[in-house]
Amino acid sequence: MKEAIVEFMTTHASLPVATVALATLPILELRGALPVALLWTDPLPLWKAYPLAVFGNMIPIPFIIWFLEPATNFLRRWKLGDRFVEWLFARTRRKGKNIEKYEMWGLVMFVAIPLPVTGAWTGSMAGHVFGLKRHKTLLACFLGVCIAGVIMSVLSVTARELFVKWFGIGGSASA
Repeated sequence: MKEAIVEFMTTHASLPVATVALATLPILELRGALPVALLWTDPLPLWKAYPLAVFGNMIPIPFIIWFLEPATNFLRRWKLGDRFVEWLFARTRRKGKNIEKYEMWGLVMFVAIPLPVTGAWTGSMAGHVFGLKRHKTLLACFLGVCIAGVIMSVLSVTARELFVKWFGIGGSASA
């Protein structure tokens, strides 16, 4: 499914627009959009790809932070909605021991680790679940996304250079 979304976006939009759009999606975020931007057939330079991916990843986060509580209160009116919210929050609590312990800095590290379900979407929910103030949650998500962007940039550029060196595949974009 991720591959189909990437293919659709990159064939129907310019790579900069596709990078921003892909980074807004919860299944990809920056950790999926940045490698696409840096490793595509005609890749973006790092100085352009990084801020576009960070920007795209952060677009939905303030909305999640500010509207999560009203949305969950609305869902909790029904038994099925309440069960879903409880399941989601219990899952977030299990994954967020460091957030509970270190609060904002724990959330920064949670979002910064570029693994599945540790991005800014989940981080914004975790900030709510663990009672962080909204502005701290937003700052933690932003810092975490920036750190994840550095990690993904290093991994993507290294992968690109290794493929060029070992296999002669791809090209080197100016980083």
